[in-house]
Amino acid sequence: MIALQICVVVAIYAAFRVVFEKNTLRKLPFLNVVSFAVSGIIVLIIPQPLALRAAGASLIGTALGSNAIASTLAGDEEG
Repeated sequence: MIALQICVVVAIYAAFRVVFEKNTLRKLPFLNVVSFAVSGIIVLIIPQPLALRAAGASLIGTALGSNAIASTLAGDEEG
């Protein structure tokens, strides 16, 4: 149960940072943290194999999306 509480606290903190941060580049890592925390919360709340697969798919999709955003932003800074 403590792991669930830690995930919730981290997700809430990151969500506040996303809402109140003015700089878009500084928002993106916190947005990824929210997505990763939600995946963890799903697994901890629903102890089913299908929930683990759904959270894993969400985690992989989020990681791919964050890598795409990071490479796009890095390409904008170089050019």
